[in-house]
Amino acid sequence: MGLDEHRYSLLVRWTGNTGSGTSSYRGYSRDHDIEIPGLPVLKGSADPTFHGDRQRYNPEQLLLAALSQCHMLSFLHVAVKHGVVVTGYEDHAEGLMRTNRDGSGQFESVTLRPKVTTASAVAADLMEELHRGANAVCFIARSVNFPVRHEASAAVDPGPAA
Repeated sequence: MGLDEHRYSLLVRWTGNTGSGTSSYRGYSRDHDIEIPGLPVLKGSADPTFHGDRQRYNPEQLLLAALSQCHMLSFLHVAVKHGVVVTGYEDHAEGLMRTNRDGSGQFESVTLRPKVTTASAVAADLMEELHRGANAVCFIARSVNFPVRHEASAAVDPGPAA
């Protein structure tokens, strides 16, 4: 494997056999575990709409989380390269998925709403450039076939309270 290749692996284990396997559509649980060595087990299921457990993460949420995380990490990297000191970051992301009559479906878009707090004021055009740059280098956003939009906002850190 070359320096430019990175491989990731994990184990997904279905834990939802309630005794009769998949003998009927409603006769099994969608529960599963996502196991990555050295990390806590991530408890997964389907979206409740598709007979999943709302107490567990579903793949659609995890895809949205991956896009949001990737943009944040890419943004922080791009900010450092531009000398912008970020002191806070949160994102209220949303994804739009449509299902088709045949039971298939796909994400149509994701909108990230990062609110970035910086140590000092940053010009709006530079902030937009940082988000465009983050989107351009985000591995996950570059891998999906739907638009990942940004509705960013910025604030200046007021510093320590007196």
